[in-house]
Amino acid sequence: MSNKEKTVRYTTENTYLTQNELGPKTKNVWLVFHGIGYLSRYFVKYFNSLNAEENYIIVPQAPSKYYLKNEYKYVGASWLTKENTATEIKNVLNYIDAVLESENLSEDLNLVLFGFSQGVSVATRWLANKKIQCKLIVLYAGGIPNELTAGDFDFLNPDTSEVKIIYGDQDEYLTPDRLQTEKLKVDTLFQGRAVTISFKGGHEVKPEIIEGLL
Repeated sequence: MSNKEKTVRYTTENTYLTQNELGPKTKNVWLVFHGIGYLSRYFVKYFNSLNAEENYIIVPQAPSKYYLKNEYKYVGASWLTKENTATEIKNVLNYIDAVLESENLSEDLNLVLFGFSQGVSVATRWLANKKIQCKLIVLYAGGIPNELTAGDFDFLNPDTSEVKIIYGDQDEYLTPDRLQTEKLKVDTLFQGRAVTISFKGGHEVKPEIIEGLL
């Protein structure tokens, strides 16, 4: 017997979450990518301390949902796996584009791109693909995909775009070897102008750090 894997295209739907309202006092739009195991409605709580009038938060939802642990009670989600990755990247990027098209944001607003853990890989791939100027790029406790090169980010204006790398000094996923590898990537991709922030803690989001980013 022989097997043949085929491909089909179809239309699908996915949710995303927003927090606060767009208004005359809005200054910043945060495009936030959560880590593996989260749902957007739970991840957004880390941004509650931001000024609600000045900050509008958009949290896309990773499409692949699954039950956490073996309790069949709590649900988490993943952006990508090693299975059929190239196609899944295209699907995720198309979804993000659809989210922003639906929001129809003003170009006068500051865009803050934020990725945590697995969300770092999604944020950087989307940025490299769309080449949109950001006021701030926050890569928090995650790895940058190996296929990205300095040429993917040379469109960023160094005078108006900040890059901040954040991680906990006890993060169990960031060994010394991996930290060194990621540092080399960051220095190469962003030409040595990224600012690194470390904190005492593990693989976790610190709301007080988010509050002090802008």
